[in-house]
Amino acid sequence: MNEAVSAALLGVIQGLTEFLPVSSSGHLVLFQSWLPVAGDPLAFDLALHLGTLLPVLWVYRQDLCGVVTDTTKGTGPFFGRPGVRLMLLLVAATIPTAVIGLSFEDLFERLFHTPSAVGVAFAVTGAVLWMTRKIEQGNTEAHGLTWGRAAWIGLAQGMAITPGISRSGSTIAAGLFLGMDREAAARFSFLLSIPAILGACVLKFDDLVLTGSSMGPIAIGVTTSALSGYVALTVLIRLVRSGDFSKFAYYLWPLAIFALLQ
Repeated sequence: MNEAVSAALLGVIQGLTEFLPVSSSGHLVLFQSWLPVAGDPLAFDLALHLGTLLPVLWVYRQDLCGVVTDTTKGTGPFFGRPGVRLMLLLVAATIPTAVIGLSFEDLFERLFHTPSAVGVAFAVTGAVLWMTRKIEQGNTEAHGLTWGRAAWIGLAQGMAITPGISRSGSTIAAGLFLGMDREAAARFSFLLSIPAILGACVLKFDDLVLTGSSMGPIAIGVTTSALSGYVALTVLIRLVRSGDFSKFAYYLWPLAIFALLQ
């Protein structure tokens, strides 16, 4: 297959699966063997993740502006400002993710080459999503989380470093289990992805190998991942609001069987 087409398809797969609760890393494990792209695969993967970061920055720009405004020139007690509290809660949730990622980095990288392990993780993600179907609507907003609950959501994100465990699925489900409003759970989940993606890029930056021949596929992949990611993000927000989040289990369980048979 033409390399540009492969890069575009992988970008679409990354964009759709980064936000839909079906695990982008698990899908890339399955599809990259069929859609090879020349150049450093690590650089290409990180570029795709940066591409999916763009829709988050756009969709939640008001929340991000609120954090900046409340931090720099807000009124009232500093730590009582909603934007400041949201920022600190995101920091609290990022700490468990960072600890897990740094402690088990080698293990997670080995799992990227093990389709059977990805299959098990797909099944686990499906089970978690299925369990959310009976959760009653909560009323806790993102800035109203306690520090402990924020840390639990960060722990869920840390476990999602495992290929096949959906980051968005596990963090939104954790928020719902902890009594968050549906839309607030989605908002906190995607805002939490910003430091996670940027942190991964910083940690892997020294390992990148960029060549002139790899820049074309990277540009294509970033573009398609950003566009498809925006579509997937808006779709998932609507599904979370309507309570149809659990239906993705019907997709993940057959996919788990497929991965286990590889």
